[in-house]
Amino acid sequence: MKIKKYFFLIIYRAFARYLPGSQFRFGGKLFKIFRAYCCKHIFLKCGKNVNIEHGAFFGRGFNIELGDNSGIGYSCVVPDNIIIGNDVMMGPNCYILGRNHEINRTDIPMWKQGFIIKNTIIEDDVWIGREVIFTPGRIVKKGSVIGAGCVLTKDFPEYSIIGGNPSCLIKSRLKINENNITTHTE
Repeated sequence: MKIKKYFFLIIYRAFARYLPGSQFRFGGKLFKIFRAYCCKHIFLKCGKNVNIEHGAFFGRGFNIELGDNSGIGYSCVVPDNIIIGNDVMMGPNCYILGRNHEINRTDIPMWKQGFIIKNTIIEDDVWIGREVIFTPGRIVKKGSVIGAGCVLTKDFPEYSIIGGNPSCLIKSRLKINENNITTHTE
């Protein structure tokens, strides 16, 4: 089983990762399907209708869970231990850290202290803008929007609109819905 995972990982890293993106006019849909096919054999869980874009990097990928209708954006870097829910959109050039240096001791250099590994979880129906940076161990709650260029340093409630460096709550999507109720007449 692991030999099959390594085989598809080699195919992905050597070839599929460099194919043009899914929006490419000639063959884009085929390249999207091929990258998804490779990832279905690499990831721990890979849902239906996923989109792994051109240049996406995910380490070995053996512990990644990716839900239905979700994707990893152009040239994004995600850790091997990430969980991404259903209906997640990820803009290009996002960087999600999976570990950080240990810094508790002052008697030895930080590079000798090892790492702290933290899992990142992105719940369902999340939109991540372009060039967002996640610090390790973030939990992005359901329905949240993370603005372009945000440095996500803490967790926020469901349906939050988040932006800035460091990240801050801009507003809640729940309040937007209360104020902009649309009714349809037939």
